[in-house]
Amino acid sequence: MFIALEGLDGCGKSTQLRALAKRLKQYKIDPVIVQEPGGTPVGEEIRKILLLRKELAMTPLTELLLYEASRSELTQTVIQPALASGHWVLTDRYALSSLAYQGYGRGLSLELVRELNRLATGDLAPQMTLLIDVPVEVALRRKGRVKDRLEGAGVDFYERVRCGYLAEISKVSRGIRLDGMKEISTLSEEVWSYIRPFVSAQS
Repeated sequence: MFIALEGLDGCGKSTQLRALAKRLKQYKIDPVIVQEPGGTPVGEEIRKILLLRKELAMTPLTELLLYEASRSELTQTVIQPALASGHWVLTDRYALSSLAYQGYGRGLSLELVRELNRLATGDLAPQMTLLIDVPVEVALRRKGRVKDRLEGAGVDFYERVRCGYLAEISKVSRGIRLDGMKEISTLSEEVWSYIRPFVSAQS
């Protein structure tokens, strides 16, 4: 299985990813866990440029191309080999993030983003995508004072990103919106309810 968790920074997806990985290990499934951007030596350098080097100005297209470069490297050198060898893969973000952030958020052509996603992933798509949805003000409050390049983009930007996620999740194969305002444990159980049938099928 290849499963992606998506949502605004601060929505709780990383917490839910860790909880899911722990649950899977109880069933003797040791998943490969990756994040975007990053997950490879090249991707980690791109991550620094995109998120940490706030003094570097860049156009939205440059930003998109860097994300896609990181995604391509991650897909080809980590995700595809892991799946081919029979591992489950859990990713903290994947192609849907670019549609939400660079498409809806930055205003780039959705057709362009879709085509670059296709090229970067080689048409590999998660078998399930879980969107942890929370209001923008909640996500920003949870993140607190930690600001990277994207988190300094402003509330209007994040409202567009959230609208993009909500518009696109229904178009994704096995795309599921989850209420990120629920208690962590309650949300973990809901996540597990969607994943458990595939664990049972494998057993």
